[in-house]
Amino acid sequence: MNLSFEYEWLGPCMFAGALFFLSFGYPVAFSLGGVAIIFGLVGIALGVFDPVFLNALPLRIFNIMGNYTILAVPYFIFMGSMLEKSGIAERLLETMGILFGRVRGGLALAVVLVGALLAATTGVVAATVVAMGLISLPIMLRYGYNKELATGVIAASGTLGQIIPPSVVLVVLGDQLGVSVGDLFVGSVIPGLMMAGAFAIHVLIVAFFRPDMAPALPEEVRAMSGQALMQRVLQVMLPPVILILLVLGSIFFGIATPTEAGAVGALGAVVLAAANRQLSWESLQKTGDVTLRTSAMVMFILIGSTAFSLVFRGLEGDTFMFDLLANLPGGKTGFLFVSMLTVFILGFFIDFFEIAFIVVPLFVPVAQQLGLDLVWFGVVLGANLQTSFLTPPFGFALFYLRSVAPPEVTTGHIYRGVIQFILLQMLVVVTIIIFPGIISFLPSLMNP
Repeated sequence: MNLSFEYEWLGPCMFAGALFFLSFGYPVAFSLGGVAIIFGLVGIALGVFDPVFLNALPLRIFNIMGNYTILAVPYFIFMGSMLEKSGIAERLLETMGILFGRVRGGLALAVVLVGALLAATTGVVAATVVAMGLISLPIMLRYGYNKELATGVIAASGTLGQIIPPSVVLVVLGDQLGVSVGDLFVGSVIPGLMMAGAFAIHVLIVAFFRPDMAPALPEEVRAMSGQALMQRVLQVMLPPVILILLVLGSIFFGIATPTEAGAVGALGAVVLAAANRQLSWESLQKTGDVTLRTSAMVMFILIGSTAFSLVFRGLEGDTFMFDLLANLPGGKTGFLFVSMLTVFILGFFIDFFEIAFIVVPLFVPVAQQLGLDLVWFGVVLGANLQTSFLTPPFGFALFYLRSVAPPEVTTGHIYRGVIQFILLQMLVVVTIIIFPGIISFLPSLMNP
């Protein structure tokens, strides 16, 4: 059934309807599903939507339930939640603070390093930001750190888990793009390290030109013999490094799929919690509850987005958007600019799950038509989506940090503090777009 020109607006208006409901705080899954029902009924009433499209919905839902790739999501969520209970973050922050404390900006450097390590083990923004906010922020403020710099570096470092593998963002993008999650993991390693390196260099530059904003710790605070300090560093570094090697090493060398590696990581997290005497029935129950809630949310979003995409396709919205995006001025450059700008702007208002399920499927056929490498495109999208956790007013990392910040730290301090790091994130995104070999280098080595 072909739409007449006067009804072509129905498909694009579905996005406006979804954003309308989301802006009022309705859950994304029910917003998408509700918009699909409303526009489906409107389309049937106008005689421009064939109800036969809805016959495909049950089969698609069963395919989602049997999706082996999506099975990695609960494993990684369980691993991150269990590691939160193991005390790794606390010991890492305390030890790295002593190790780098003699350097100007050393505490902030420690936060960046610990954020990168936790990203490669937990990949959970909430756990990382809350842990670093509770432990590091009071110490940084006590010894004279600028409030904007302290809050900015904690919130930004906590988001590194969205680009440094194993990352739930990349698992979802791999499913939506139809590419190997393992390839996305390998391709994101260098961009993730670049992101952490950009944060660290920024801290050093600020500390060099404005030592009052990031002073070194007093000698008496970091008093510890060299041998004792090195022994402590080894003790706190070894467990997460072993877990990283088990999870990422098994993926990178083709020993296990990301889903299988996620299961190994979940088991490894339980073992670490037991070794640190943090494993109990209560901690298992809480971890299971977090895993179940988050996984259920992802599945409901998938079901809602499936209904949305079916009606959207029935109203020929996919054809409309394909023609629009494929014929932008500038070809590939124009498409990349519009798609990246769209994702960045949406990140101010909705989170990465919603962006991945609503917008990314529209980009895929256009990217294929233009000959873009979908693995490269997925890593670039992942790096861009990382900013959705920082951009005001609805960046989740900002809310997590606000919930544990001392009373003297205002929301304004946090919002102003993250701006410098959002700019650094965008600088890295632009760099990996201009130099695509940064992403393709490691995958080409692993798959000659």
